[in-house]
Amino acid sequence: MKYTRIPHTDIRISKICLGTMTWGRQNTQDEAFEQMDYALDQGVNFFDTAELYPIPPKKELYAVTEEFIGNWFKKTGNRDKVVLASKIAGPGHGGKHIRSTGFSKESIIGAVEGSLKRLQTDYIDLYQLHWPERNTNYFGQRGFNSHAIDVWEDNIHQILETLRDLIAEGKIRHVGLSNETPWGAMRYLEESKVHQSLPRMLTIQNPYSLLNRLFEVGLSEISTREKIGLLAYSPMAFGVLSGKYLSEIPPRKARITLFPNYSRYSSDTATQATEQYAQLAKEHGLSMAQMALAFVNTRPFLTSNIIGATTMEQLKENIESIDVDLSDEVLEGIEAIHNAIPNPAP
Repeated sequence: MKYTRIPHTDIRISKICLGTMTWGRQNTQDEAFEQMDYALDQGVNFFDTAELYPIPPKKELYAVTEEFIGNWFKKTGNRDKVVLASKIAGPGHGGKHIRSTGFSKESIIGAVEGSLKRLQTDYIDLYQLHWPERNTNYFGQRGFNSHAIDVWEDNIHQILETLRDLIAEGKIRHVGLSNETPWGAMRYLEESKVHQSLPRMLTIQNPYSLLNRLFEVGLSEISTREKIGLLAYSPMAFGVLSGKYLSEIPPRKARITLFPNYSRYSSDTATQATEQYAQLAKEHGLSMAQMALAFVNTRPFLTSNIIGATTMEQLKENIESIDVDLSDEVLEGIEAIHNAIPNPAP
């Protein structure tokens, strides 16, 4: 395994992060336990979860994923071996069954307390805002709609104050963003610069893959200059970049087969790009999945690459991507495809 550090800290984390969003819908607790056991044995010490998980969200399954992790901690005693990240759900976008009060002080405190109880731990290493409260372009929206109704009032100072108090209490150690825009990232960073008693956002968990490299537009410069590390999610584009959906008969238990609404990476243009990436991998004797993950691993702004798997075979292949080195020829081939079909799946 290769390791990085959460920016501005001495916390050493694996460059491969174990994602957990399928646990409770596509994976049983026993399967989740097996994944955690194996990942830890392979040197993966960074796990990411959220109160919203499993995905797709469902009221009856609220926060089951966190419960699985907490039960594993209780069974194995491995809490001190894991750097643990979780998130508070924002309003709307699948979180309506959780709360409707956004990131108010009471909401954040209640969310942290709930996660701590389910995770059976006294602290969370990295606590993230799952998506913004305000109207902006995220979750597949390519541009910002300035005409959309937005009742949000700037509460970023209050959010950081609440997070500061939770850090002082020892319930969380550090904070980060998720599904955030360049404006939002800088707004949080500048607030903590002006008011130095407030915590600094250290990471940003956004989508990044061969099919969606929009992080490179704006956010990559912020990441590099401000040292806010990318935690890349959906590096396999919901499994599309394994090539398994290119067959005429899609795999029966695969994510997009089970949940066809998750079609962000399945447009005609995205499929065209996927076919070309599959051909490039084949020409160089590479697993398409490992090529896709290895590409993300090479990015200079990456802090950790969040993988997810529903089978042990997928998990092993994904973790092994850390040992795959892409040749200059492969990287040039990737750029050629990207330049011809840029960001087909925002």
